[in-house]
Amino acid sequence: MENVSPVLDYIQRYISLNEDEQQFLSSFLQIKKIRKKQHLVQPGFVCTHKSYVVKGALRAYLVDREGKEHTLAFAIEDWWVSDYSSLIYQQPATLFVEALEDCSLIQISYASEQELFDKIPQLEKFERIITQRSLAFQHKRLLENFTHTAEERYDEFLRKYPEIVRRVPQYALASYLGFSTEYLSKIRNRKAGKS
Repeated sequence: MENVSPVLDYIQRYISLNEDEQQFLSSFLQIKKIRKKQHLVQPGFVCTHKSYVVKGALRAYLVDREGKEHTLAFAIEDWWVSDYSSLIYQQPATLFVEALEDCSLIQISYASEQELFDKIPQLEKFERIITQRSLAFQHKRLLENFTHTAEERYDEFLRKYPEIVRRVPQYALASYLGFSTEYLSKIRNRKAGKS
């Protein structure tokens, strides 16, 4: 079996698993490699796995009726990515999850995770902690979209996630922040002029 220790180390930050539990969990994990521009999830297909990013960058986005893309999330090393609504309800996905770089992932299927919750109750605690943190992050992001200017949202994102800003395409970043690529260029040019 390939090395799944990165995800085990991640989980151990939140809960303690003994050696047997780690071995048992490892037996349910799968390594997946995808190339840049490849899709991990596509609308119309049920999402069966969630993925922990060992290496690479991805984005989750939807396409509206006019064909415009809206980036909802990024995922880089040490983050999780999926179409969670599709995964949890086992209904067709509404999102695309696309690799922005070549990626190495560790995946767990929805069915395996449900089985593991019964066998290793601590994993439910881990899932609760991660879900709470994700919900709080999404809530904060929603509030910032209502209360911060576009430039303030960009500054905050740049301060918190400079590596993502360097690694993702400008169109994806602008979409995530809720404005056009042209407007993002204006913000960057203004800031470059100030320095």
